[in-house]
Amino acid sequence: MELRLILGDQLNAAHSWFKEVDDDVIYLIAEMRQETDYVVHHLQKICAFFTAMEKFARALQQAGHKVEYLTLDDTQGFDDLPQLLSHTIEHHNIKHFSYQEPDEYRLDQQLLKFCQTLSINSRCVESEHFITSRDAWEKLPNHRMEFFYRALRKQHNVLMEANNKPLGGRWNFDTENRQSLPEKVAITEPLLFSEDVTSVIERLKRHQVKTLGNIADKMLIWPVTRQASRQLLSHFLEQCLPQFGQYQDAMTERGWSLFHSRLSFSLNSKMLHPMEVIRATENYWHEHQDKVSLAQAEGFIRQILGWREYVRALYWSQMPDYKTLNHLHAERPLPSYFWDGKTKMRCMSHAIQQSLDFAYAHHIQRLMITGNFALLAGIHPDAVDNWYLGIYIDAIEWVELPNTRGMSQFADGGLIASKPYAASGNYIQRMSHYCKSCHYDVKKKTGEGSCPFNSLYWHFIHRHQAEFETNPRMGFPLKHWKSLDDAAKQPILDTATTYLDQIDQL
Repeated sequence: MELRLILGDQLNAAHSWFKEVDDDVIYLIAEMRQETDYVVHHLQKICAFFTAMEKFARALQQAGHKVEYLTLDDTQGFDDLPQLLSHTIEHHNIKHFSYQEPDEYRLDQQLLKFCQTLSINSRCVESEHFITSRDAWEKLPNHRMEFFYRALRKQHNVLMEANNKPLGGRWNFDTENRQSLPEKVAITEPLLFSEDVTSVIERLKRHQVKTLGNIADKMLIWPVTRQASRQLLSHFLEQCLPQFGQYQDAMTERGWSLFHSRLSFSLNSKMLHPMEVIRATENYWHEHQDKVSLAQAEGFIRQILGWREYVRALYWSQMPDYKTLNHLHAERPLPSYFWDGKTKMRCMSHAIQQSLDFAYAHHIQRLMITGNFALLAGIHPDAVDNWYLGIYIDAIEWVELPNTRGMSQFADGGLIASKPYAASGNYIQRMSHYCKSCHYDVKKKTGEGSCPFNSLYWHFIHRHQAEFETNPRMGFPLKHWKSLDDAAKQPILDTATTYLDQIDQL
């Protein structure tokens, strides 16, 4: 008898494991406290994973496979996954144990060590999900994402001409994908699902699992099956893709989903395969060039074929040390409003409250609002990591950690990003509608009522100027700061110091 473990983010129905029914194989899928408790997760995140896991188990059973699905009620007597596995192996007289490559380092190490204790045969197989291998970073001739992306475009013939040249003569259309959202542009209504998760919520309460965030009427709006995930993909292609690229960086209070796909949970739980999404996007563009420009399609494909694969390659090449990096020596604790959204900074309030309500914020809200603020304020990257890992429905460490600690907080010293993604209130005003209704004045740089992002930005440049001297991409702001005399600098620094001293009251 063989025991095969399926983790909560391994819901891949196309995996070769499931091609044939074998009565000598038992599949184990289990809700575990070690997974609910390693950070404080959003309620919707846990509900989505547990519900998707249970539905996947049922689908396997209906296909004829032997599946043991264990809820928190069933696993409450086990301290961790190895203890549960040991019990299951003994109970079923298992002779072989198999598992798919975990995507998180902690689980990878836990299962490796567990297998070393076994007296029976064990093996680890590929998850058959990603386009590149774990060691893709070592195979890269250049460690910048753009070159990684180009290589994959060529290798898999994505948006390519016959002569190995990119369609449209350009590798990316990023410069065309940075527009703010005009008031006159109508926003697509998001496709929402209605999955009753009352039983999961009651289970979490029964076991006193600590969560954050909200869930309206105990109904989950996220896809928890492959069928629903494919519906969401179709909705994105038909309703959102025509304007996605153009407005992918825009922020507004008029909507929370805008033209974004919201497919990241379906992808990261493996209900959808990345190449499936890429080909569907490519094909839709080919067939609808009258309404979808190449820039829209390329901008979306780049996020999956380029960025998603790239951060995974970096993660596996740099762990476990990557999780401890703090290049800018940030030490400040996370302000209280990250947990309740109660701040007078309109951009922060909206981005955080949206995250609490939907377990979702798009990439610019994460990078240039909450992430930018944490960077400027010098919040410890451990605190920032734990918040991002817990609050977002799509957050699994392999994708969250490089995006947060690297891209957002520059804690890796430039391994993933060639400069810190720091910005003053001017950027937020240009790309959003937040500033119009804010307590603070984005046009003021100093004094009471001035936008905190303004003085904090220059305080950030000032305290790290020695570090930025050798970074050519920081040359312009550094040169401007140095050009100011002390009489101009001091009010800015004083304002920033006051705001930092009163950071929880902002």
